[in-house]
Amino acid sequence: MIHSTNVANQSGNQAPTSKESHSERIIKISNQQPISISKDIGLRLFRDMTLGRRFEDKCAEMYYRGKMFGFVHLYNGQEAVSTGVIGAMKLKHDWFCSTYRDHVHALSAGVPAREVMSELFGKETGCSKGRGGSMHLFSKEHHLLGGYAFIGEGIPVALGAAFTSRYKKEVFNDSNSNSVTAAFFGDGTCNIGQFYECLNMAQLWKLPILFVVENNKWAIGMAHNRATSEPEIWRKAEAFGMKGEEVDGMDVLAVREAAIRAIERARSGEGPTLIECLTYRFRGHSLADPDELRSAQEKNFWAERDPLKLLEKNLLEEDLISKDELRAIEKEIDQEVNDAVEFALGAPDPDPAELTKYIWAE
Repeated sequence: MIHSTNVANQSGNQAPTSKESHSERIIKISNQQPISISKDIGLRLFRDMTLGRRFEDKCAEMYYRGKMFGFVHLYNGQEAVSTGVIGAMKLKHDWFCSTYRDHVHALSAGVPAREVMSELFGKETGCSKGRGGSMHLFSKEHHLLGGYAFIGEGIPVALGAAFTSRYKKEVFNDSNSNSVTAAFFGDGTCNIGQFYECLNMAQLWKLPILFVVENNKWAIGMAHNRATSEPEIWRKAEAFGMKGEEVDGMDVLAVREAAIRAIERARSGEGPTLIECLTYRFRGHSLADPDELRSAQEKNFWAERDPLKLLEKNLLEEDLISKDELRAIEKEIDQEVNDAVEFALGAPDPDPAELTKYIWAE
C-alpha cells in the first residue's frame, strides 16, 4: 500500500488569508490515505512523468541555445497532473483539451516525442504540421483537441466534445459512445466567463467531462489569492450542483485516484467533475520570464515536493521497483528525447506553397 497525500473533500477547509502562505495551506489540508498500485502502473507513471520532465528540460536547452523560437511555456513541476489524469483515461478513445502549456499533455496523450519536438521547431513533421508551434499542438489521431494561446479557449471546445459523446449515445443510439473529455486550464482561467458558462452547461446536461484546474498559484505574475474572492476553486462547483474535489497536484497517485473517481462518474452518466490540483511550476511563466516575482522561500518549499521524487520515494519504499530500474528508464527517456531533437532538426520546413493547407477541411 502506497500512502498518497489526498486532499480531496476535506471538510472544514478554510480559504487562506492574504498572510497565509501556500505551503501552510497544503500542510493543513494534507491527509495520508493508502493507495494500492501495481508495479506495471508504477513504472508507467514514472516513465510518463520522466518523459515530460526531460522533454521540457531539453526544450529549455534548445531555446537558450537559440535553436527554438517564439513563446515557450514549460510544465516542470506539474507532471503529476498530466500523468495522473490522462494516464487514468483511455488513449485514442477519450478526448483532451490543453492550454499554452501543452507539451506534456500531448506526450501523455501518446503523441510521439518526435512529432511534438518537430512542432516546436516549426517543421512539417510536427503534430500540427509546423503551423502551430509550442502553444498550438494538435493531434486528431491521439484525440488531442489542441493547445490554446488564450486562456479559457479550450474549455468550450472540450465541452463540445463531451456533448458529442452524449449526443451520439442518446440520439443515435450508439452504445459505444462513452468517451470522456478532460479540459485542462490554470487558476487564472477560473475568473473568466467561459469557465462559468461551461460549468453551467456541463452540469445542466450531465456531460461526461472533467474540468481539471492546474492551480500553480500564479497567473503569469499575479498571485492566485490576490485575483479571486474565493481562492479554493473546487468550491465553485457548488454553485452549479457539481461535484468538486481538491487534490494534491504534486502527488500523481492522489491525482490519479481523483481522476478515476471522476471518470467513472462521467461514464456512468452522473455528469462532470471540477478537480482542483494544487501544484507549482518550477520555472517562470515562460522561458522569457526572469521569474523575479516569486520568493526564494516559496520556490524552495515546492521544489522539496517534486512530484517525480515523491513518486520514486513511494515506489522504492514499497519495494515495487528498484533504483536500477528507475535509472534505466531515465536513460531510455534521455535517448528518446535526444532522438526527437535530432529528428526535428533534420526534418523539412513546411512548403511555402502550402501556406493555406490544413486551414480548411479538405
